[in-house]
Amino acid sequence: MAKSRVWVARVYDDPKPDDGQRVLVDRVWPRGFRKDDPRVGTWYKDVAPSKELREWYGHKPERFDEFAKRYKKELQGNQALDELRKLTKRQVVTLVTATRDVQGSQAAVLATLLKGR
Repeated sequence: MAKSRVWVARVYDDPKPDDGQRVLVDRVWPRGFRKDDPRVGTWYKDVAPSKELREWYGHKPERFDEFAKRYKKELQGNQALDELRKLTKRQVVTLVTATRDVQGSQAAVLATLLKGR
């Protein structure tokens, strides 16, 4: 069986035809979005990093590797992550975040985990 594709994008980007299921992976709802906005898709806030880890990281590039390590540790035994894994086995999933630096975000860490790397 082929691995499902997992993409990452900003929630502010318009959905693309090949996005599959869009999944918001932020703990905080993005400003200015209605609950039924198609750019959001399904909200998996329980898979987001803890408030403490987000505040420590502060999107400082020099802390990304340590952030990824701590975040992966937080995700151990996370039920929302298990549900997300099941979803990615069934269909294409685009993990969305409000963060400007998508590649330096929890969405990028999650994508790597979900792709099995």
